[in-house]
Amino acid sequence: MKHWFLGLAVMTILILTLTLPMGTPAAPPAHNAVPAAAAAAHPSATPVPEPHPEIHAAIDSLHHAKDHLEHAAHDFGGHRVDAIRAIDEAERQLQICLKYDR
Repeated sequence: MKHWFLGLAVMTILILTLTLPMGTPAAPPAHNAVPAAAAAAHPSATPVPEPHPEIHAAIDSLHHAKDHLEHAAHDFGGHRVDAIRAIDEAERQLQICLKYDR
């Protein structure tokens, strides 16, 4: 029962992290846009979008949750250690996902 609940909690965190909007800023107004010729002349001027920002955000969220659990005043009914292990495993799996994309 304990592992079922822990697995459910970790999956819920991952699903929410990957599906909730990340609050990215809107595109700049058109009058501030760089002309295509200028962007082509200076390829370093156009930033390269980060691949898989949701996965990186999930890893950051897992780090935050782990930090919270490690510094908590109580053990969450005996589930803290298992939750930290599950977070470590989830992070390991996400890192593997990123390696396979290269």
